[in-house]
Amino acid sequence: MSCEVSMGRMESCKDSISGLLNIYFVNYGELDTEDVVYGSAEFSEQIASITNATSIPLYKYELKGANGFEQTIQTSRDNGTTFYEQVLTIQLKTQNAKTTKEVKMLAAGRPRVIVETRNHQFFMMGLEQGADVTAGSISSGTAMGDFSGYNLTFSAMEASPANFMNCTTQTTLEDLFTGGATTVIS
Repeated sequence: MSCEVSMGRMESCKDSISGLLNIYFVNYGELDTEDVVYGSAEFSEQIASITNATSIPLYKYELKGANGFEQTIQTSRDNGTTFYEQVLTIQLKTQNAKTTKEVKMLAAGRPRVIVETRNHQFFMMGLEQGADVTAGSISSGTAMGDFSGYNLTFSAMEASPANFMNCTTQTTLEDLFTGGATTVIS
């Protein structure tokens, strides 16, 4: 792999917005990374399709409020290493028994997480290693107007940044899975 810069970049327009719209969980064992097909040379880091994906469920969580996705470059000249720490923080409002059970399962597992931004960009977090719940709380608040629900932090450490996915809607996301994917909302 060459470590030399290969292009420049113009200043972009101010037409972007921040924040997350949805996340989709994929159970770690249901997706084989050998089935991930990447785009052509210009889009070699973008997931173009996922083959042999037979009826994979995508567990959708709608988001609103204080949710974020950050990727931090971790590099060491002394060790000759570079990796990317991917951190997703979400707030799920309102507590109920079903969600508490799912939070418990998320904390015990290591799902892959598809992150959809408000710009309708999709990223695959934890593609190789999966993502772990590394912090969280179930809060009932103190005052009547306080937050009541779940605060969760997911972390993944990967050799590459989270891959862009070649889709812009839930339907085109499902179409990336050539054997079929179904979005599960409840």
